[in-house]
Amino acid sequence: MSVTAWTAWRDELEKELKGNILAYWMRHLPDDRHGGFHGHLTHTNQVVQGASRGAVQNTRILWTFSAAFRTCRDREYLDMADRAYGYIRSRFLDGEWGGVFWEISEQGEVTSPRKQIYAIAYAVYALTEYHLATGKEEPLMTARRLYRDIESHAFDRELNGYTEALGRKWESISDVRLSEKDQNVSKTMNTHLHILEAYTHLYRAWQEPQLEHSLRNLIELFRERFIDPRSHHLHLFFDDHWDLKSSLVSYGHDIECSWLLHEAAVVLGDRELIRLTDRVATAMARATFSGLDRDGGLFYEYFPEEDRTDTDKHWWPQAEAMVGFFNAYQLTGDEVFLTKCMESWKFIRKFMVDRKFGEWYWSVDRNGTPQTGKEKAGFWKCPYHNGRACMELMRRMDETINREQT
Repeated sequence: MSVTAWTAWRDELEKELKGNILAYWMRHLPDDRHGGFHGHLTHTNQVVQGASRGAVQNTRILWTFSAAFRTCRDREYLDMADRAYGYIRSRFLDGEWGGVFWEISEQGEVTSPRKQIYAIAYAVYALTEYHLATGKEEPLMTARRLYRDIESHAFDRELNGYTEALGRKWESISDVRLSEKDQNVSKTMNTHLHILEAYTHLYRAWQEPQLEHSLRNLIELFRERFIDPRSHHLHLFFDDHWDLKSSLVSYGHDIECSWLLHEAAVVLGDRELIRLTDRVATAMARATFSGLDRDGGLFYEYFPEEDRTDTDKHWWPQAEAMVGFFNAYQLTGDEVFLTKCMESWKFIRKFMVDRKFGEWYWSVDRNGTPQTGKEKAGFWKCPYHNGRACMELMRRMDETINREQT
């Protein structure tokens, strides 16, 4: 590709990021009555009164706008990040027992004090990014404290890995599911993936030996437990003793893991580990081809025991596909991966972006028909996946353009 072509593509991504994704969240989500951000907006941007508010949504908002400020240096993005940080600090941090609350009411009262480790990991990720954006030490200190909470209470010292959830006082609970669609098992790939993501980012700001050990251990867990050495798809659900409980394939997680695993090795700076994860990341990206439709969209899931594919195309796997395929292209120089990335972007522009009401649809079916019954913003629907994808590709394309010009 020419420098002109790279620049044009990069400018399209910046326009989508700033003109659609970030603008949408700044315009519609702040709640001036109750503080913080609305918990649920419908497809047509109607506020659902009384909707609860989750730690995941709010920490993802904090990460996105902190990263947007670091990327674009626009003061309005920092204002949003400041708002998110203040809300998390006053409403979600458990000052008595540590960790973060899972869910609060519209009025800011705690409705679910459980310690979902997935959410605590997102808090570490977001607070670290806010520290990097502002230089403030308090958010980094909080991120470090939350890291120690995870290690003290959720890490299985006998069998390795991290438990899925605990009660407010870190006691065992019977239902540890992240959501209703998940299996009620103690160790899941999804939670481990986002602990990996959080620890990678925290290590950028805090090169503490124990954190390095934790991060290396997570990389090895993915290589030894979560990634199938034959298919290069992820194993998703395990019990305490690492007995596999599901054959489900999640294409979005496969491609997301491919680049996050490589990123973790790069941050550690271990050449041998980088070499090993380069190979794994490329294999996982190539394995994801089996989930691609002819139009460039990525299917949601595959059920091997039924030989059945969920052909809906959710917003977040499309975003992760762009980054994962571009990462594989950078690792190999194989233009097949670049083509897949371009096809993902074309699919997003044509089918996922809501030209009428803004942001991206929750999902579309195989014919490209949007699922309008789902929220445009809410407990799970956040600006993190699509916003991060745009920023990641902008950064990587800037590096490519600078290299081509020198």
